[in-house]
Amino acid sequence: MSNELSELEKTLQRTKKEFLTTAKRATKELDRQRKKLRTEISRANARAKRTRAQLQRKSERLASTTATKAKRELRKQIRGLEKMLDGARSDAAQLRKDLAPVMDDLANARDHLSHALHIDRAMAKVRRQLLGKPARKKVTKKKATKKKAAKKKAAKKKVTKKKVTKKKATKKKAAKKKTARREAA
Repeated sequence: MSNELSELEKTLQRTKKEFLTTAKRATKELDRQRKKLRTEISRANARAKRTRAQLQRKSERLASTTATKAKRELRKQIRGLEKMLDGARSDAAQLRKDLAPVMDDLANARDHLSHALHIDRAMAKVRRQLLGKPARKKVTKKKATKKKAAKKKAAKKKVTKKKVTKKKATKKKAAKKKTARREAA
């Protein structure tokens, strides 16, 4: 029976270790993908912004030009820029769509990783239950502060009692000295 339990425990430890490494690996990979997609989105947005600015400049030049050949050339460039802008927008939209499942997977992987890291606590709890030992009692902050306050109060009482007795003793000595002086005089 003990051999079976030790084999089960070894298997459990090995499985836990594999789960932990897999969860860490998945989390790192998904985080890497998230960062990559974020940079690609920012590049696509920058490209769209540049194209939009070029398109605006070309449109202004087209409005101010009078020659038909120049107008034809500018319209051609504007159509190209509009296609580039639409392409950049569609790229950014597609990247955002791709990022959504990656973010969901990353959240799930992080949950699994935190679960894997807390397995030890659960195993300790199960071990205690199997061995029949009572669970450790947690000392709440309120109880601890009450105990500290009680100790301080007791310490103050002791200190004050000592001071009072010293004062009484000094008063008695002073009174004896006064009476001794009076008698001597």
